[in-house]
Amino acid sequence: MDSLRKGLDDYCGQGMISFHTPGHKGSKELLSGMMFPDYDLTELPGLDMLHHPHGIIAEAQKKAAEAYGSEETFFLINGGTAGNQSMFAALMAGTRLTDRKVRIDRRAHRSVFGALILSGVVPEYIAPIIHPDFHLALGMDAAEYSDDLAGIGALHLTSPSYYGTVTDLKTIIKQRDGNAPFVPILVDQAHGSHLQGELFPAGAVAEGADLVLHSSHKTLAALTQAGMLHVQGSRVDRTSLKKSLEFLQTSSPSYLLMASLETALEGLTQTQIWQDLYVEVCLLHRKLEGPFRILTGKDSGKYGIYDVDWSKILINVSGLGLTAFEAVDFLRKVFQIEPELWDKENILFMLGAGSRPEDVRHLTKALEYLVGKYRRPAGQQKERRTDQSQNSARSGSTLLIPPMHLTPREAWLAAKKPVKLKDALGLISGETISIYPPGIPLIAGGEEITSYVLEYLNRAREYNWQGWDGSERGEILAVNI
Repeated sequence: MDSLRKGLDDYCGQGMISFHTPGHKGSKELLSGMMFPDYDLTELPGLDMLHHPHGIIAEAQKKAAEAYGSEETFFLINGGTAGNQSMFAALMAGTRLTDRKVRIDRRAHRSVFGALILSGVVPEYIAPIIHPDFHLALGMDAAEYSDDLAGIGALHLTSPSYYGTVTDLKTIIKQRDGNAPFVPILVDQAHGSHLQGELFPAGAVAEGADLVLHSSHKTLAALTQAGMLHVQGSRVDRTSLKKSLEFLQTSSPSYLLMASLETALEGLTQTQIWQDLYVEVCLLHRKLEGPFRILTGKDSGKYGIYDVDWSKILINVSGLGLTAFEAVDFLRKVFQIEPELWDKENILFMLGAGSRPEDVRHLTKALEYLVGKYRRPAGQQKERRTDQSQNSARSGSTLLIPPMHLTPREAWLAAKKPVKLKDALGLISGETISIYPPGIPLIAGGEEITSYVLEYLNRAREYNWQGWDGSERGEILAVNI
């Protein structure tokens, strides 16, 4: 078997055009100020300390806070995962959440489910809304999400989604302020560190969220694993948050990652590239909205979608009479286009600070060629399938969430045993299992194994799975009670 380094060399030699993370897209120009291996240093005199900064790191974090309008910003070098988990750990410090739940958008990143195990927080999940054209959980009913906050200690929201759909945070904050003013709002804005200025939907910091997580590497010129956590207000104890970050992040922080965050901040002021990309994306929409179903700003206000980030290009290929797998294989081999993700009928292309207008033009040309080659004549196109993923229970419906009998932490700590799927109905899952993409849990640890869940688990070979080691054996870990 080839070495890891050879595998990387071979891939880089293919000349693929990136429509995936990281946001720098391999641009040597954007990263020209990063000196490697020179900058690969440890905490030395004059270089400050991440977990107790008073010098150059403190100044860089201050600049980040000023750029986004937060009161304080912390650098993340263990990815957005450390940010999500630190949020929850800080909530549990002292007795703040005694007998109170955290309301969680079920589209939450897998790190949130890890945070539930680490913190012991009791979740109350709110189901997203499934878009009938894409069969994806793209929306959230903001009024339902923020309704009846009795017994709720905090709100955790994922916005924008992986696909660029934004939730109505204004309504949620207004409801919170009127009914439960001491409840903090935590926003995982991992895919929205670039949401600045008039071209994009408003960012969560500007809207007034208490804690906002950015995975800066996803769309800006930061190295993979680099992110930020922004704080404002006093609803979350700062000391507890700082201590949580200290024990959840490495004690040997990478100066390369931190320096790349400073580079990413510099790029926020360079708006011309985004303006040029916007023009090309609008042209792509106009040329291809007929043959493809494309998520655009026209979808705002429907199915729980408040706004759409145009830099995420989501297309549905079912009208062409081929699967997204086949379309991606064609795009990769013929046009060297590397998308971010795809399922059976949808493909997501992501732009970033390193994207160029000519990249979008190349994508447009490739998609036009795909249409010319594969589009069927009118009357011969296949009907849209309605069972593409776990998200397709009913058109415009909400995701079905199994009943919860144990918290994720209780399920994690409980004795468990592998059980054949045919014997699992009604048992309590000891693991969190997700279909990827996009990674929304089909069942979380502590939830009941229902017939709906088993319907998907019994079709294991049709999907890509996260967190399910027993997929090939037809087994699931069940709590031994």
